[in-house]
Amino acid sequence: MNTKKILNFLSLLIDNNNREWFNANKELYLECKADFELFVDQYITRMSVLDPSLQGLTAKDCEWRIYRDTRFSADKTPYKDHFGAFLAPHGGKKSPYGGYYVHLTPGGCMFAAGIWGPEKDLLHSLRMSVLDNYDELEAIMGDEHFRRYFRDFDTYYQLSRTPLGFPRDFVHDEWLRLRAFTVTCPLSDTEVCTPDFLDKLLDISAAAKPLNDFLNYSVDELYDR
Repeated sequence: MNTKKILNFLSLLIDNNNREWFNANKELYLECKADFELFVDQYITRMSVLDPSLQGLTAKDCEWRIYRDTRFSADKTPYKDHFGAFLAPHGGKKSPYGGYYVHLTPGGCMFAAGIWGPEKDLLHSLRMSVLDNYDELEAIMGDEHFRRYFRDFDTYYQLSRTPLGFPRDFVHDEWLRLRAFTVTCPLSDTEVCTPDFLDKLLDISAAAKPLNDFLNYSVDELYDR
């Protein structure tokens, strides 16, 4: 993947986020899009060995369109400023399962894993799993490989108080207050432009897999998989 070319395109798009500029540079966008899709397909192929639940996915299952839905947004810029793909069992980007997300944008590249925005019943199941199996989750998050890239769950989407029905004196009350069970690893532009970026992405994904397995047990139970 020519990541530098993709980041350069996105940098130009950020400065010229309008239809006239985009249409004049559509060929460059399509080149970058095709390059990113090829990379995502390669990522899926190699990840399917590590996580067989991803077998059968394609890049198109996992990528988002660059076109923004501005109907209900105060921000009327027509295009997203990033390329992103979410590898998850049973549907990729449309799946309720925990998965692996790669995000490319100038100065803000990252990898993330887990479940973002679970629906009400799944959120309750995840909280119950944390309550009943917190020692297993502690072990996952204390693992040396995991801690090479992550520290704890992201807290940007968290309740200020313990949800009703859960004990306030729980040792990991901060986990019960989560509304998204995700972890994030920031990546520099230099890192994503190196020739061995896919290898590094696979290592980060391998570190995140035990967490996804833990979360996806609740998804399997809820949806009777």
